[in-house]
Amino acid sequence: MTRQITGRTVFTITVSAFAVIVGVNFYMAYSAVSTFPGLEVKNSYVASQQFNDQAKAQQALGWTLHAANTNGKFELTIRDVDGNPVYPKDLKVRIGRPTIAKDDQEPELYVVGDRYVADTDLYDGKWYAYVEALSRDDVALIQRLEFYVNGGNE
Repeated sequence: MTRQITGRTVFTITVSAFAVIVGVNFYMAYSAVSTFPGLEVKNSYVASQQFNDQAKAQQALGWTLHAANTNGKFELTIRDVDGNPVYPKDLKVRIGRPTIAKDDQEPELYVVGDRYVADTDLYDGKWYAYVEALSRDDVALIQRLEFYVNGGNE
């Protein structure tokens, strides 16, 4: 017994297919907007007015920062122009994924030798360390460092 395809059947299949496509698109758009706020600063105009002065002050410090994550430990090194370790007056670090704010964390840093270390539980892949340091002369250094966990594309 063969079943005949009618106009109503074709219409139902077509509407169902488009409903699935539209539903998936709405879900993907919602997921994109809800997981990435898209903000680096609260007020971009104010930040742009201060950018050049802050950049010059940071360059004058001559600090070099390096972030890595090995065996569940996040490591941050800060060095001066001569390669000596730097211990800022104040230091804040936020670790996060490039596009997903829900994985952001602010680890508890402690000093081990010439570096700052924190215990972490990070997934494989690309991460950013957002570093805010204050020098002994009250010069603010703000930097975003890129690092990989477990053999990313370093």
